[in-house]
Amino acid sequence: MRVALYARVSTQRQAQADGVAQQLDRLQAHAAEQGWTVAAENIFRDDGYSGAGLKRPGLERLRDRAALRDLDRLLITAPDRLARHYVHQVLLLEEITATGCQVEFLDRPMSQDPHDQLLLQIRGAVAEYERSLIAERMRRGRLRKLQAGLLLPWTRPPYGYRVDPGRPRDPAGVRCDDVEAAAVAEMFAWYAEEGRSLYGLAQKLRADGIPPPRVRGRWHVTTLRGILINPVYTGEVFAGRIQETPRRLRAREEWVSVATIPAIVSQESFDRVQTKLAQNRQFARRNNTAHPYLLRALVSCGVCGLSCLGRSLSARHRYYCCRGKLSPLNSYRDAPCPSRFIPAEQVEALVWEDLRQLLIHPEAIRHALERAHGGH
Repeated sequence: MRVALYARVSTQRQAQADGVAQQLDRLQAHAAEQGWTVAAENIFRDDGYSGAGLKRPGLERLRDRAALRDLDRLLITAPDRLARHYVHQVLLLEEITATGCQVEFLDRPMSQDPHDQLLLQIRGAVAEYERSLIAERMRRGRLRKLQAGLLLPWTRPPYGYRVDPGRPRDPAGVRCDDVEAAAVAEMFAWYAEEGRSLYGLAQKLRADGIPPPRVRGRWHVTTLRGILINPVYTGEVFAGRIQETPRRLRAREEWVSVATIPAIVSQESFDRVQTKLAQNRQFARRNNTAHPYLLRALVSCGVCGLSCLGRSLSARHRYYCCRGKLSPLNSYRDAPCPSRFIPAEQVEALVWEDLRQLLIHPEAIRHALERAHGGH
């Protein structure tokens, strides 16, 4: 019998405490009692992965093996190790059992009996409630610490600052790095002058040999913009500035003031830079609509995979140009992309005709969906 084991813990701390090893020991002992042999390639584990999502490397490999019908039985300690959400549990159980693989939970063996199925639903609902309760308690506790000025919102300090290694989240341990702080002050002063640009600032920093925030990185326009819009350099630490999904900058009144730290630039200098950034944003290339591009922000390079920009060499010739052809400061690549310019008129006509055919013959969409549902 081809037997597989699956174990999971949610946090790295649990993984370091051998939480997965304990689960695997129990599963191995149960398999030995039944006289089953478990091959090494049939042991799947996820160390430090939350059960709230399905994107886990160990689970992905397990599902792939089950889809190939290489497994006869899957042993798991409890349903919440497979997934926290009941809907995910049902999805995975149906997917795995449909391949002929029987799933067995050690803590409570399940069958198709209605009572067992009801218990599985209850346990899934309780696990989901428990996870939501823990997450809400942690969020509230973290918010109270932030509001009390006892916790920094950083996982790593901003460029120009250092923290106490023994207390990296303590606001009282924040200090300025003399070399980086001087570089930050020069950035604000240089960019605030008339005619200066972020691109020119990146070139200047590279020419001056100023080390970037990351050892193997380089100065980019996006990196500099992130520094110049960060109010931490005025001496005020805020939490909750960035909303993750969708990623955007929250309104100022939604920020949480955490602590006061040594300032690197004055509030006047910071405000002057913000005004200039807002003015330059209005003239950004993405806002240039002088030339029409049907596939604006929809074309990618077939050679390197980067996005393509609309480029007009004359009033009659429009192209889509790979971003990798730009300078390393804008392309993030050491060497330029060797791809050729894409004639805009030709590719737009091709895409438009393809879309028109789909609208005229919608059965092509139905055929594609049938192929996708069939595993193609």
